[in-house]
Amino acid sequence: MPSHVALYCLPCAGASAVMYLRWKRLLPSWVELIPVELPGRGSRLGKNPQENYRRLVEILSQEIQSAAKENYVLFGHSMGALLAYGITRQLYQLTSRLPDALLVSGCEAPVRQDGERYRRIRTEAALVADLKKQGGTPEEVFDNPELLAMIVDLLRIDYRVCGSFEYLKEELLSIPIHCFGGRSDSIGTDNLSLWQQEGSQIFTLDLFDGGHFFLRESEAAFVHVLMKRMQESQVGKMSDSSAVA
Repeated sequence: MPSHVALYCLPCAGASAVMYLRWKRLLPSWVELIPVELPGRGSRLGKNPQENYRRLVEILSQEIQSAAKENYVLFGHSMGALLAYGITRQLYQLTSRLPDALLVSGCEAPVRQDGERYRRIRTEAALVADLKKQGGTPEEVFDNPELLAMIVDLLRIDYRVCGSFEYLKEELLSIPIHCFGGRSDSIGTDNLSLWQQEGSQIFTLDLFDGGHFFLRESEAAFVHVLMKRMQESQVGKMSDSSAVA
């Protein structure tokens, strides 16, 4: 096992990357957690939010390209998974070093993305209803008008990002793709399993108890399996290096 692996984590729609900080107590010493904050929130509150998927991916790709560690993986949940996918594709086009694995959670495969769904959800009432439907948001948030308004504003921006995604059939990614989902999530396993079509290496699909935010509902079990998949990817990378040598 390498002495150090960087785990870059991209947030879901309407959220800040600080959603991942709670994992620190569960991660082994060989993993460095790096939450990737999006412009316009958290520590990057002063930056202009991006509403276009391609432009946001370009910005994040440049940042990760310049900061990436020797051993690193990309993880994203929901919208974050779609961003992690786009970043990996962009890094490939730039002939930059790809992540050792792409880890995607709670997100339909790119070929199954429905941009029109996001474009239909425009009003505040529709956004709040969708937020409640997905779960994962504490009830006290809905009782706090100012906090709810802030989250809804971010959600509106992020839905525009998702709505601007356009799927293109491209060359297969030559890295492992590990997918995670909730057994009760409306996404369904068929839409998750199609992530396999994006890569030429090993693909895994792990399911957990819970809905769209299973990574909170089954947090300890999820993080345990996430570390297992990361470890497998590092072992595979070292085996490939030995074979080349």
